[in-house]
Amino acid sequence: MTHHSDLLIIGAGILGLSHAYAAAKRGLKVTVFERSATPLGASVRNFGQALVTGQPPGPMLDLARESRDIWGHWAQVAGLQLKRNGSYLFARTEAEEHLLEAFCAARAKEHGYNVELLQGSAMKDLYGGQFRHHRAALHGKDDQQLYSREAIPALINYLRNELKVEFHFSTLVRDVEPGQLHSTAGSFRGEQIIVCSGHDYQTLLAESIAALNPSICRLQMLRARPAVNLNLQHALLTGLSCVHYGAFADLPEAAPVQAQILREAPHLHKHGIHLLISPTPHGELIIGDSHDYGSDASPFNAEQVDDWMIELAEQTLGCKIQVLERWQGVYGSRGPGPFSFLRAAPGVSAALMHTGVGMSVGPAMAERNITALWGAA
Repeated sequence: MTHHSDLLIIGAGILGLSHAYAAAKRGLKVTVFERSATPLGASVRNFGQALVTGQPPGPMLDLARESRDIWGHWAQVAGLQLKRNGSYLFARTEAEEHLLEAFCAARAKEHGYNVELLQGSAMKDLYGGQFRHHRAALHGKDDQQLYSREAIPALINYLRNELKVEFHFSTLVRDVEPGQLHSTAGSFRGEQIIVCSGHDYQTLLAESIAALNPSICRLQMLRARPAVNLNLQHALLTGLSCVHYGAFADLPEAAPVQAQILREAPHLHKHGIHLLISPTPHGELIIGDSHDYGSDASPFNAEQVDDWMIELAEQTLGCKIQVLERWQGVYGSRGPGPFSFLRAAPGVSAALMHTGVGMSVGPAMAERNITALWGAA
């Protein structure tokens, strides 16, 4: 055993990289293993939305706010592009507008959400009137957005070049045990081992993870070009997201929104469709998504689901779109809470997300986990 590190991390997605950063900035020697030549999981298949506004009051909101600061630092030191203009959540119906008004009047003030509700003339002036067909827009000013396909590689380069994190790509870790792991690149020793393997619940620590009874969520995603040059600088959502995100979903005013969806568009509820749109640095849009839960991710996409999402996107944007690319997003979901830090054996842990907000809360979650293992930075 000639290879020794303070921390061995399995997985180079956002959770693995966040743990690597939190440890390396403390001066610890960190080694990261990734089975593919470049990360291909949830961290590069997503919208790149680091949302604060949608998080429910409590731990998730705190983690999102702390993660926002970490992303801001990474943008400076790693050179990744980060839009810090916030997001717009559009109210399309009277019920959705009432829900946003109720959120701003009470919860937003009580818990310090940095938001502004645009109505009337302010709504008509937004993007030169492009979105005037909506009733209102909630501007989540703390929300951030990045292009994951470029941001994740940029973060890897920073960790490797500036913080001297060692990476082993195209390397499968076969087994972990206290103090060491065995991989296709050899055996490695480490004081601590953290498994950040996303929705892979069967390769490592399978028995410990199974006790959490997690499942997998599969999403249908699109990359598209709008027919109009929107020069979009904000992430976009609609009132459909209000029944999905914890900041809004438990408010009394959310019930009429949910009832209207079930009455007028039950297919959206059935397939878990709520529109998210993220601009890329190249004038394109990432559009989705649907939610399909199970123990495995079916490889078969439904064209009808894509058609519904395209229709929603064109209604929201007020213009046609041309689809350039289609893919599946896949992430771990439905565990005992929104996330877990599982101590499987002495010096062996697993960091798991059970919801699709790893980009929003992962950086701060990792900081807390590393603090629990090694103390404050």
